[in-house]
Order: sequence, then C-alpha cells, then structure tokens
Amino acid sequence: MELVSKKIVILITFFICLLSQAQGTLKDYQKANAVDSLFRNKVFNTPKEFNWINNNNFWYVNNAKGGKEFFRVDVKAQNQTAAFNHERLATSLSKILDKEIVSKQLPIENLEFSKDFLNLVFTTDSLKISCDLNNYELTKIKEGHKKTQRRNGYWGDVFDEQSKKEVKSPDLSYTAFVKNYNLYIKNIKTAEETQLSYDGSKGFYYSSFIEWAPNSKKIMAYKVRPGEEHKIYFVESSPKDQFQPKLQNRDYLKPGDQLPFKSPQLFDIISKKQLSIATDLFQEQYSISDFDWKDDSSGFTFEFNQRGHQVYRVLEVNATDAKVKIIIDETSATFVNYSGKKYRYNLKKTNQIIWASERDGWNHLYLIDANDGKVKNQITKGSWPIREVIKVDEENKQIYFTASGLDKNQDPYLLHYCRIDFDGKNFKRLTTENGNHKVSFSPDYQFYVDQYSSVDKAPVTLLKSIANPKLEMKLQQADISDLLNTGWKAPEVFSAKGRDGKTDIWGIIVRPTTFDPSRSYPIIEYIYAGPQDSFVPKNFQPYYWSMTSLAELGFIVVQIDGMGTSNRSKAFHDVCWKNLKDAGFPDRKLWMQAAAAKYPYMNIDKVGIHGTSAGGQNAGAALVFNSDFYDVAVSSCGCHDNRMDKMWWNEQWMGYPIGSEYEACSNTANAAQMGGNLMLILGELDDNVDPASTMQFANALIKANKNFELVTIPGMGHSAGGDYGERKRRDYFVQHLLGVTPPTWDKIYK
Repeated sequence: MELVSKKIVILITFFICLLSQAQGTLKDYQKANAVDSLFRNKVFNTPKEFNWINNNNFWYVNNAKGGKEFFRVDVKAQNQTAAFNHERLATSLSKILDKEIVSKQLPIENLEFSKDFLNLVFTTDSLKISCDLNNYELTKIKEGHKKTQRRNGYWGDVFDEQSKKEVKSPDLSYTAFVKNYNLYIKNIKTAEETQLSYDGSKGFYYSSFIEWAPNSKKIMAYKVRPGEEHKIYFVESSPKDQFQPKLQNRDYLKPGDQLPFKSPQLFDIISKKQLSIATDLFQEQYSISDFDWKDDSSGFTFEFNQRGHQVYRVLEVNATDAKVKIIIDETSATFVNYSGKKYRYNLKKTNQIIWASERDGWNHLYLIDANDGKVKNQITKGSWPIREVIKVDEENKQIYFTASGLDKNQDPYLLHYCRIDFDGKNFKRLTTENGNHKVSFSPDYQFYVDQYSSVDKAPVTLLKSIANPKLEMKLQQADISDLLNTGWKAPEVFSAKGRDGKTDIWGIIVRPTTFDPSRSYPIIEYIYAGPQDSFVPKNFQPYYWSMTSLAELGFIVVQIDGMGTSNRSKAFHDVCWKNLKDAGFPDRKLWMQAAAAKYPYMNIDKVGIHGTSAGGQNAGAALVFNSDFYDVAVSSCGCHDNRMDKMWWNEQWMGYPIGSEYEACSNTANAAQMGGNLMLILGELDDNVDPASTMQFANALIKANKNFELVTIPGMGHSAGGDYGERKRRDYFVQHLLGVTPPTWDKIYK
C-alpha cells in the first residue's frame, strides 16, 4: 500500500511539473496580449528627428524618462543645452490655452527658431504661436487649420492621357493642347488655333502630356494606342451606410495583359511640320517615361523599359532630324531591377550621367558620357551593393550614399554612409560602428548626426564631423533598464550557411519572456520573401507585431532573408527569377536546422510558418512544395498564382511572356501536393492582391480533398486579418503545434 502511495505521489508530482511547464495556456495568452503594452514607452533617450537651423546649429526632441526634452546643439562649440526654459514656456502656455501644461509634456509641434535664437514659432492645438525668449511672452499669429486628409489615388488607376489640360510654351507665346485626338497650338495674343497633327484617332490618339523645348520652338508629344482594360470585382458584404451589399471594382492589370503603346512625335512650331520618330529602339514597351528636353533644345531624352524587364534604355532624340540613339543600354539575362535599384542623375554642365547598374554582379554607380554612352569610369566598386544615393555634390564632384556589406563577418544588411568622388577615388566611410545607421547631415554636409543600433543593441546618437574624424560628441545613449525589468529578451542575430555551403544567410531568433532552455519549443517562421527588398529587422525595437506575441504562447519565432531577396549580390537575387516558389526555402531550412543544432530546445520536428501578401504566397508554398519540413501554415491574402496578381510586381520577377514557370510556381495549380495544416485568411475587399487568388486556391484544395481552414473577414482589405485574424492565427498554431486546445476567447480577450 505504501509503495502504491509513493507511485501516486510521483505521478501527481510529474503531472504538476508538466502543467507548470505547459505552453499555450490562458496565462500565456494573457501575456501575449499584454507584451505590446508592457514593452511600450520603456525605451528612453532615442530621439527620432534632428532639425538643422543652419550649418552649425540644430535642435531635437529627446524622449527622456521624465518626459519630452527639447535640446539645441551648437556644433562648433560641441555644446548641448536646453533649447529654451521648459518651465517658463509651460507657464506661458497654460495661460494662453487656459489649461495646465506640464513642462515635460509640452504640446508643441512645427518648432522654428529665429536666426538670432531669440524667438520661437510653433503650433499647438489649433493655434500658431510666437514666443519671445527674453520674457516668454506668447503671441497668437493666426488660427491654425485642421489638417485635411488628402485622398490618395488607388495604386492601380490607369494614367489619364486625355486630361484636357493646356500647356503653355516657356516664352508664353502659345498654349499646346489636344482636340479631336490631335495636337493643336493656340497663339495666346491672337487666340488663333493651328492644328499640328492629323494622324490622331480614337484608337491611336495624342496624349495631353506635352513637353515644350526650352526655346519654345519645338514640341514633343506622343500618340497612345490604348491597352486592354482589366478590372477586378469584389462584394462589400456589410457596408456601413446601407443594408444591402455593394459591388466594387478596380483597374487591375495582370501578367500578360496588353499594355498601351506610346509613339513620340516631334513638331516644329515655325514650319508647323511634324517629324516622325522611328520606334524600332523601343518597340516591346512596358513603359516609356521621363521625357526631358536638353537645356539647349537640341534634343530630348526618355527612358524605355522593355516588356519583361531584361532591357532598359536611356534614349535621345535629335530635335533637328528626329533620329534616335541609345545613350545607355542596360541588359540582363534575368531582370533589370528598375523598380528597386534604378538611379539616374544628369550632370548637365558636363553632359554626363551618374547611373546605377548591377552589370559587375553588384549594385554600383557608373559615370557615363551622355554623348556616346561610354563608361568614363566605375565610381563605386567592390563585393557590396550601394543602397541609396543621398546627395550628388556637383560643385565638389562627390556623391554621398548608403551601402551595406562593407564589413566581413558582420551582418551584410547593415546600412552605412559613405562618400566618394565622381572618378571613383577618395572613398570615405562616414560610419563604421557595428550597427544599422541613420544619418542627418548639416545643410553644408560638414557635420552629421549618426544614430545607430541593431536588434540586440540599443541606439547611440553621436555628432560627427566629416573634416575632423576625431570630433565625436555623444548626444544620447538609449536607456532600456525599464524594458529589461519587464523580462524583455533581445532577439538574437543568427547566421548559417545557405544551400551553396558558402553564403551566409542571416536572420533573428525571438524568444518568449518566460523562456526556459529545459523546455521544447516549436518553431514558427514569419516569412516575407518578396524579391523587391530584404525584410529581417535591423534596428532596435522592443516589439514585433508578427513575432513577439506569438513567442509568448510558447514558441521560438524566427525571421530570415533567404536567397532570392534583395540587397546582396545580383546572383543572390537572381534565385527568384521565374522561380518565386523557391522563396529561399532551401536556405531557410538549413538556417533553422543549424539553429536547432546549436539550441536543442528548438524543436525542428514541429515547424510553423505565417505570412501576408507575398508572404501569404510563401506560407502557402511552404505546405505545397515543402511539407517535408513545415507542418502548419497560416497564409493571409496571398497571391497563390502569379497570373492572378498585379502585372508590375509579377512580371518583374516571373518574366514575360507568360510561360510554364507561372504554373510551376502556382500554389493553386499544385494544390494536390499540399501537406500539413493550413489556414487561409482573406479580406473580402482586398484591392492589392485579387481576393479570387485565395478563393481559387481554396477551390483547388477542396477538389483535391484537402482539409484546411478558410477565414474570410467582411470589410477587410489587404492585411493579415486584423485582431480577428491574429486570434485565429494564434489558436491555429497552439492547436496544431503545441497540441493544446486554446482557452475560450471570453476568458482571453475580456
């Protein structure tokens, strides 16, 4: 009997231990709900903007522990002081606003200093106020106006070529306009109209986008042969303003659709003659754009993007004989990344062009002779890419730019600021610290504020000098002590070799605040493998909506940039070409396997994945093409067949004309291969990715007799599903990765 009692005690103790180590419990859910608020406003001394008053002075707002602090910095004196007396300004504001204002929470915006620093102008509430800093007397300047929200046009709207606008000549002698599909000019003094073209028609009309030569003697106008119309439709089931549903539609060109064809024409105003421009150098058009007359009116240039994006040209038309010549002919066996890396800067005084190209395998700058298109010299060079041109200093013949991958054995995505001469000499790094940098330059580019951080290192803010590298003044050092007191754990930066056994793949690991290395944690990957960029966070940040809360439920959550994404070499990027189903999965698997080998508490036998938009396509592909590794996926508003999605994004990576590779990469066409547990989340009003893409995938899964969950959210647009989608996603992972029945929502979300 005593032996039986001992066994019962042991069993009870065992089950108590199991329960105490349970994951996906009500307590875990409550913590997952709380961490966003728990971590918020726990990081101090991380100013966001630096406002230069002149070359030697700037001000900024610091988020100090006690409240907002306004600082003014005298650069030459290396002196940082309060920008004004906070207490006195608060007292004055309390009187004029007739309410108590606290000095550490001054409600002021749009701050401006006078040149002598004796006056301030700022806005607060609905007032614009001037402050005399000698006595802190306030004067109302005028009643402020409430901000009106400007309605942005829908991204897919077709450009209106027939807007009926008139365009005045530079000398104000004529206006040019389109009437009856043809080009006309009108003498402003006499109101006499003259028809210049006679070949316009409804099916091939002149656009009202008209460009006069600077000398007013020539006009460039182009004819347009319209492309096809393609609309997507969806039903708004539950509109706020009526009981019955509404049918909505959007302009939405898809891969393979017929595009407009533009034919530039040249007109001589004096002779009233039309000069036809041969189109053989820009026939297979995706677009022609950026028409720009030369200052001497001798010709104009424009850019031609060939359909399929393997040829991109800068062309010049001679204004005398209308002959076309190629200035720059950028070609690629895969794709020219026009949508993310194209850069052109015209040096008109020297008739040269600064041009970005990946022709040597990395994104770099070249100096091009605009007369004959020959490369005068490569400006930047090395096994690293430029990321953005910040400034072209024509006077000193220098370029300021950002780059990444400059340091071996460090994260190759970290941004650094650099300067180089037009001839490629005197390369100078302005930032060297191991971190992701953001710089604010003085107007004369002699001084700069450098703020850097990483996901596991809090921001440091420094004042530096370009001429004097020894000048380095610490403005702020982030304070994260309150954040650490909550139990917050920094993400870990982790790298492992990719599919080639040579290339480092980089990502981060997010652990819960309750992390215990003795437990076993399923892995969830948050994925977005769109080739247009890289996506793993690089800046310090306490909370990641897509990862932090999920981790609290009892998971290890990771994010990775695999091959096929941008901001590495051209070869690294080209993996995506006509192969979006790849999504870097071979690299992602190896990365997680390496992490699990180092950290045995990462359960490599239970792996989930979730993503939105292109990430939704990736999450679906994880189970369609990679169910040997991934067990559970939640896919939100995914493009599950690239033929169903927007033209510009998909043809950039999948190519044109449409080939068999589109079907080979389709989750829908290959739905019968799907394994594991899948949840699809869809907003019924998604006008970014056609909702029919998800519905067709669901239809294919049903026909293939696959079990899955479909969550359609009324009134929702392109998103991860909002709060409802987040709840469904959490429960799905808890149920299928942890094997736990989630608590009821009335207990979790009170």
